Amino acid sequence: MRAFVAIVPPEPAHADLDAFVAPRRALDSPWRWTPAHLWHVTLAFMAEVPESGIDEMVEEVAVVADSCDPIPLRLKGAGMFPHAGDARVMWTDVRPTDPRGLGDLERLALRTRSACSRIGVPTAGGDYRPHLTLARSRRAVDATSWLDAMEAYSGPAWLAQEVTVFVSRANRSGRPHYEAEARLPLGRR
Repeated sequence: MRAFVAIVPPEPAHADLDAFVAPRRALDSPWRWTPAHLWHVTLAFMAEVPESGIDEMVEEVAVVADSCDPIPLRLKGAGMFPHAGDARVMWTDVRPTDPRGLGDLERLALRTRSACSRIGVPTAGGDYRPHLTLARSRRAVDATSWLDAMEAYSGPAWLAQEVTVFVSRANRSGRPHYEAEARLPLGRR
């Protein structure tokens, strides 16, 4: 099964971003907008985790979370993958509210990935780029004007106090969906 570990912004940050995005969602565009209740900042993604390995993975991630302090963050600005002239993904940036925040977030992501790899659960992805995905396009688009509009966003500061382990399970219709397996507080050490 698929799994990922993420930070979920608190409700005030969600509500603020949702209010900013709402009028843009209403426009005719090539974007398929991510529903607000699914917004998260991925720390590690695992494409294949055996059901029997979920508990051990949660335990390892809990050890990492225990050893990391809460991180002051904010959602601000925007970006496109791979770039604005040929975009398929629109995202908002995750930025620290103090100078140490980004390094702490990157360390948390790298330590989470290492912990999963140590127990035989490899993680996907290259360099860590903290972001929250807002929308995707089935085809590459020139999103320069979208980037200009989205870069104006600056959300409220918030404190990341926990990480959440999500796993993919089938819903009633048999379709896979992610559900929270565990919420693990930061900095309990």
